[in-house]
Amino acid sequence: MTTPTWDPRQYLRHADHRTRPFLDLLGRIGSLPHEPAPRIADLGCGAGNVTTLLGDRWPGARITGYDSSRRMLERARAHAGPLLDFAEADAATWTPTETYDLIVSNALLQWVPGHTARFPHWLAALAPGGTLAFQVPGNFDAPSHTLMRELAGSPRWRDRLGGVLRHDGAVHTPAGYLEQLTAPGRTVDVWETTYLHLLQGEDPVLDWVRGTGLRPLLDALDDDPDARDAFVTEYRDLLRTAYPTGPHGTVFPFRRVFAVTRTAG
Repeated sequence: MTTPTWDPRQYLRHADHRTRPFLDLLGRIGSLPHEPAPRIADLGCGAGNVTTLLGDRWPGARITGYDSSRRMLERARAHAGPLLDFAEADAATWTPTETYDLIVSNALLQWVPGHTARFPHWLAALAPGGTLAFQVPGNFDAPSHTLMRELAGSPRWRDRLGGVLRHDGAVHTPAGYLEQLTAPGRTVDVWETTYLHLLQGEDPVLDWVRGTGLRPLLDALDDDPDARDAFVTEYRDLLRTAYPTGPHGTVFPFRRVFAVTRTAG
């Protein structure tokens, strides 16, 4: 899957629903080695809105949010303060140069091919008793994604969009992450949750994926607005059938995979 051009405003349109998994992840993280003033890295901080939640949980923490999108970092820096800063970094190559009590990543690693190969580098940078925690979407088999891939690979679109999306191996199964993270001296907690988001408004699932999974295709058609609009219209019609609007809104099931790994203290 091609790393997209991010639009912070579009991404934040569903901030409440997107934030809940991060809060659930934080709820499974225990104490940190250097509380009340731990060192924390938020890898793939995006617009910084969830990074601030780390400061709420650990008010004395020194926190750095890392992201590869300059547009996202521009938005994130509005949250900067004496103990919170932001820096440009690509998770595919980021190797910590200091020790952290917590390295956390929220809905990023699906964009990083071979991301499990980065785990040893990040775990090695943790203080004794430190934690690596992340969550990733596990919904690549949901209609929102299968219909997107099928349409991109259809005869009308395959010449322009074939191969743009990557889904095989984008994320691992919970068992796969457990195997990758388990080692002597570590405690590992891996689980999955399917959220039933009740979305409001016209074509809300399309609006959701405009901020995430649809971005690479929009980028690929950016030089041809008519083609981009035609693709979005076809995709919208498929989504309307797959996710019909009910009396209280549109139900959007969304599976996510979580992992929390604590090193020996």
